[in-house]
Amino acid sequence: MLETLYKEALNRKENPKEGSYTNYLFDKGLDKILKKVGEEATEVVIGAKNADQAEIANETADLLYHLAVMLVETGVSLDEVEAVLQARQGKQSKVQDRPKVTDY
Repeated sequence: MLETLYKEALNRKENPKEGSYTNYLFDKGLDKILKKVGEEATEVVIGAKNADQAEIANETADLLYHLAVMLVETGVSLDEVEAVLQARQGKQSKVQDRPKVTDY
């Protein structure tokens, strides 16, 4: 599904459509897109904190959409993201090297 979102955002960037929310974001620029990514990420966290599955699903969909728009705007392809994920696959985490958080 992320590939579909990415392709749709890329198509909208290359072939603008009047009244398109995606084109509105591209017209406003990276700062607006990043603001929306941040807002949607926060809403995912709130949905998860509230244990509201419908809210989590809806806000995650919004976040993935805005991430796809951000990737297109910054020129980062899904192949590049996938390459990073594949390089990380199977590697052991270095969590034990991190200092323990004691203050909240």
